[in-house]
Amino acid sequence: MEKGSPILVRIFKEESELEVWKLDNTGRFALLRTYPICRWSGDLGPKFQQGDRQAPEGFYSITPGLMNPNSSAYLAINTGFPNAYDQANGRTGQFLMIHGDCSSAGCYAMTDEQIAEIYALAREAFFGGQRSFQIQAYPFRMTPLNMARHRNFPHMAFWRMLKRGYDLFEVTRQEPKVDVCDRHYVFDAQSSGKFSPAEQCPAYSVPQEIASVVHNKERRDEAEFAQLVIRGATVGTTTGGQGGMNATYLAALKANGGPGSDIHTASGTIPSYVRPPAEPSPGFSTASVSSVTSPAP
Repeated sequence: MEKGSPILVRIFKEESELEVWKLDNTGRFALLRTYPICRWSGDLGPKFQQGDRQAPEGFYSITPGLMNPNSSAYLAINTGFPNAYDQANGRTGQFLMIHGDCSSAGCYAMTDEQIAEIYALAREAFFGGQRSFQIQAYPFRMTPLNMARHRNFPHMAFWRMLKRGYDLFEVTRQEPKVDVCDRHYVFDAQSSGKFSPAEQCPAYSVPQEIASVVHNKERRDEAEFAQLVIRGATVGTTTGGQGGMNATYLAALKANGGPGSDIHTASGTIPSYVRPPAEPSPGFSTASVSSVTSPAP
């Protein structure tokens, strides 16, 4: 990989992981590094409104103007929320970042050491000629097992829509082209018409070679999903609005006897004021999830 080759970022809330991918010499993206996320707030599911403390989920395009070297959280990359999809669905909020300081209120917070690396990788890609890079933010790795575990969550229609973009990247290792029409995402769509976020989609097609491999993956995943449901796959729990922290940092806090002093880990420093999320209450399941649901695509 060239130092200035393009990048792509994927975020997984439940696993509390951020991946940086770079374009390799074959013209496909290859995983460069996976970073543990120090803290994110809210719960699994998209952001709906200002003040709900939800970290966003969806597809976001990052330009140089969204990079902030003077952030109060050391360094920050603005996700650009609300994007065209968010706006078409009436979602509100601003200044939702990937930043340092390990503390979050609607953001994805890394350690300062991590955000310095991620920021530098983005800067090098811009210097190399990339005009924007894509952030794909997901509730979890969109495997059949995870889809089955979260099958009763109210955001499943939204997550199935995101999975189409996830699957496309999984099988092609190419950045999906993202458009919004009829208040939902469409991926790698080709059309002579115009895509307007809140209006009916124009007639469009997806290149056959892409549509075929994505369809095959979706068919396999749906078959596995159905079997997992039949076998009674364990239903996931929510965080109760507590957000998340990667297991690496939870273990470091536990080994240190809890917060109260700076903790140095291989992935960076956890500041003394950072508090881990509380454990979900016993029996707290999807039945307790907020009644606010995501619109079907």
